[in-house]
Amino acid sequence: MKKEVVNRCGWVNHDPLYIDYHDHEWGVPVYDDRLLFEFLNLEGAQAGLSWYTILKKRENYKEAFDDFDAKKIAIYDDRKMEELLHNEGIVRNKRKIDAVVTNAKAFLKVVEEFGSFSTYIWSFVDGKPIQHHFKDLSEVPATTEISEQLSKDLKKRSFKFVGPTICYAFMQAVGMVNDHLTTCFCYQKTMS
Repeated sequence: MKKEVVNRCGWVNHDPLYIDYHDHEWGVPVYDDRLLFEFLNLEGAQAGLSWYTILKKRENYKEAFDDFDAKKIAIYDDRKMEELLHNEGIVRNKRKIDAVVTNAKAFLKVVEEFGSFSTYIWSFVDGKPIQHHFKDLSEVPATTEISEQLSKDLKKRSFKFVGPTICYAFMQAVGMVNDHLTTCFCYQKTMS
């Protein structure tokens, strides 16, 4: 029996974890505040590394950072920060670990101001995903005008590790933009 060939975006490797992420999460609109906060921090952790590296550590991050519960993270003390710096399951970069705590505090202020982080974040794309029609990976931008605006606003609100490239990767991950290539079966799903 012939195995069916499924066309995916060219950045996906053969690891079932990566395939599952691509097929079921990447580019799917996320409106859940906790999950948005998780993705924002994981994208920040990726800075200078590959997404695949972070994806393999994702469960460790969720365990280390109380399932990305911003209220718990915002009150981490020195002992907890020291514990995180020695946690081999995550990227042990002091600035990146500190950023998660800083981001938790900033996140809670945004929730207080807008009612939800989702309301705030989705306002940058008028509440609906931007549908791109890229045929090749070389067409996909690293940043856009919107990711630059988002980055600037997040930084103004004290968020860390939220440069325009990180913001665009975040927008792709949480479905604010759909950058599945037109040859990818996921693109076809979104168009039907």
